[in-house]
Amino acid sequence: MARITPLAVLSLAAGLGATWLGARGVGEVPPLGALLSPSVGLWINAADDLPETATAKIAALGDNVDIRYDARSVPHIFAKTDLDAVRALGYVVARDRLFQLELQSRAGEGTLTELVNDVALPADQETRRLGMPRAAELRLRDMDTTGTLYKLLRAYADGINAYRTSLSTAQLPMEYKLLQKTPREWLPIHSMHLLNRMGYTLAHSPLELDLLTARALVGDSAARAFWDTSSPVQEPIQPAPHSAPREPLASLPAPGAPDSAAGRMVASLGSRAGPLLWSRDASLPSSDRAAMQQERAFASNNWAVSPSRSASGKALLAGDPHLELTLPSIWFEVHLVVPGVMDVGGVTIPGLPGVTIGYTRAFAWSFTNTGADVMDFWRETVNDAAHPTRYELDGAQQPLESRVEQYRDKSGRLIATDTVYFTHRGPMNKQGREWLSMRWTVLEAGNELLGFYSGMHATTAEAFLDSLAAYYRAPAQNMIVADTAGTIAIRSTGLHPIRARRGRGTEILEGNTRANDWIGFRSVAQYPQSVRPAQGYLASANQEPIDPQLDSLYLGTDPHYEIWRALQINRLLRADSSMTPDKMRQFHTNPGSVRADRLAPAFVAAATARVAKGDTSRALASALTVLGAWDRRYTRDNTGARLFENAVGQLSGLLWDEFIPKGKEAPEVRPSESRLLQLVADSTSRWWDDRRTAAVVEDRDALMSRALVAAYEATAKQFGDPASTPWTWGTVSPAQPRHVLRLPGFSAPPTPIDGGRGTLNPSVGSQYANFGASWRMVVELDAQPRIRAVYPGGQSGNPASPRYLDRFAMWTNGQLDSVRTPRTAADLSARDTRATLTLTR
Repeated sequence: MARITPLAVLSLAAGLGATWLGARGVGEVPPLGALLSPSVGLWINAADDLPETATAKIAALGDNVDIRYDARSVPHIFAKTDLDAVRALGYVVARDRLFQLELQSRAGEGTLTELVNDVALPADQETRRLGMPRAAELRLRDMDTTGTLYKLLRAYADGINAYRTSLSTAQLPMEYKLLQKTPREWLPIHSMHLLNRMGYTLAHSPLELDLLTARALVGDSAARAFWDTSSPVQEPIQPAPHSAPREPLASLPAPGAPDSAAGRMVASLGSRAGPLLWSRDASLPSSDRAAMQQERAFASNNWAVSPSRSASGKALLAGDPHLELTLPSIWFEVHLVVPGVMDVGGVTIPGLPGVTIGYTRAFAWSFTNTGADVMDFWRETVNDAAHPTRYELDGAQQPLESRVEQYRDKSGRLIATDTVYFTHRGPMNKQGREWLSMRWTVLEAGNELLGFYSGMHATTAEAFLDSLAAYYRAPAQNMIVADTAGTIAIRSTGLHPIRARRGRGTEILEGNTRANDWIGFRSVAQYPQSVRPAQGYLASANQEPIDPQLDSLYLGTDPHYEIWRALQINRLLRADSSMTPDKMRQFHTNPGSVRADRLAPAFVAAATARVAKGDTSRALASALTVLGAWDRRYTRDNTGARLFENAVGQLSGLLWDEFIPKGKEAPEVRPSESRLLQLVADSTSRWWDDRRTAAVVEDRDALMSRALVAAYEATAKQFGDPASTPWTWGTVSPAQPRHVLRLPGFSAPPTPIDGGRGTLNPSVGSQYANFGASWRMVVELDAQPRIRAVYPGGQSGNPASPRYLDRFAMWTNGQLDSVRTPRTAADLSARDTRATLTLTR
């Protein structure tokens, strides 16, 4: 990204006009005069934000710290103690990401309104009603202030605050000037709030209301076939003995009579906007809510290859966690060296004192989300429906804890008040006419940073996994690791609840008895895992962690997981016994899709069958031509993916008519897409019949052909005749990292990329959010590991900096950059040194 000139700053400020897009809506900006002030306005931010040499003070330092920024703007921190390294980490993160630090911690604290006013009130209310701030406060209250964890948090805060207090008004990040705010003091609890926010992002996916709604519409048996069973295709994270997909594509039970008891419960629960069961914007139509939920499905990949299947005879590891694409990036790249003690690099989440994903000189690691069900709900019996003080438990009345939540705006004015109640299980809120309590593993975590700290000092893959398992509770993650000795391993690490009577976490339980409580958690030995697998490779892509045929203890159900990317990466790994780092790099953006390979031919076959039976529709024939010519690869310039995606969308609207409540136009809930595999294999299933066409009973070919025609006509109406205006894929699903406040002038331009739904690069962009590979890394575990990596943005959080978006082009083209790993400051050549920073007491 070119450096922003003074003229560009003027254009940017003028273009903001009277409004800016906030975190969830629109708010006012300060007068343009303040923004354009020559002494304190946006002009100052256009100055070079990484001088060649600089010195700074952190009063708490034990000794000087030498920091060298390499040509990629990565700070290499050379300290004499761990705590000084962490203080320096806090300083360099604040130097580049000060506003992001505050924004992310406030999101987990539920105080965004204090930055952006009441536009953020719904988000803050949800955060507090979920009990997240209270959980952080309890963790800090119970923390040993002489222990390692508190010392790490305090050291990190020392570094952040040293930078914060050194700033003049003119030097404040642009966002503070726009919001007319100043940075607040960073406290150890703010890191706890950020951990909770990550838990919300990765482990908040309640399905109880979906199952209940489905039961109310199609009966218990049919609803459970979709929402209370495992995936119809299994290729789990813990390899099965056969090292190939297992596809028990049993026929689905036909829709049945509505479950009246479920219907009454749905009515009693009322709006889907409740704080516990539903986390999307209830003001949207149900069809848009479903789309947003689908697009929020975070997708991540990681895989490792044993020396026996590597061309070099060395273990290989790759990872690319898929999260929201923001500017600045969710990640900040860093390298920490304490001679003889620690040498670790990779990416950190601004606000957390450590490296989250990365490498040492002995091993490398990455994560994907397990998708496990770690959140359950109970219907409580309270003594007062309006203002409860007690709840019933095993025939006795138990006191409720109550907590008054006050929300304030930027000026400190009180704008709203809530009361959140707590049972022995967790937060209790009113949903419709019911009081529901919740237990959630995220609220019971807190020592994860100790796990990372211990792991960064490990020397083998297995020791790293054991270090994390000793402390790590939530959100549960598939932790993959490979080391220089050739070991590859994976473990689904984190709390996995065990329900009473080997129950499943799919229903709202009665809360008046402890017999319905969780009875414990899986032991580490029971975690899905594999070390040195016989097949010679491991892969996780948010699929089920273990085949339920091998372990029937409940982890989650089909909607919690995804199958397509796991099938694709395992297919690629199985086919190549001479893997190289560059092949792994290419996998990151591989445009192939098992989803398209399985479903596109089904559309073509259905249309062909209809044409053979005399269907003369020109739209069907034209659609058949376009889709039949597609190679089922999501390259940015292909012209078939757009029609296919529209056809799948149209089919969803036609197929799931049984889930449309009376008086509504769109399905209230939709089964996971993997269920199409079962239906495609059963051409006469009753699910194929669209009940809205009473005079006709559709079968598979009829409904899929109708969906294809509707998709063709809609696409042609929007984009023109494909013969003259090709339906190019890259323009419909571009990548566009957006500024954290959704400010258009600070966001990246929409950029075509290879990839799409079901591929290993399933980037999704829409009006709601933008998701994709937030960090790509490939490591060859030689005696000196070789690391290549990239993320879609830049190290600086300053939109006027040349380092704000300088990695984006490389990311969009699927390229990786060489990561520097100097052992000492002197090992980084002068030519490769962009800046030097010395920290003193």
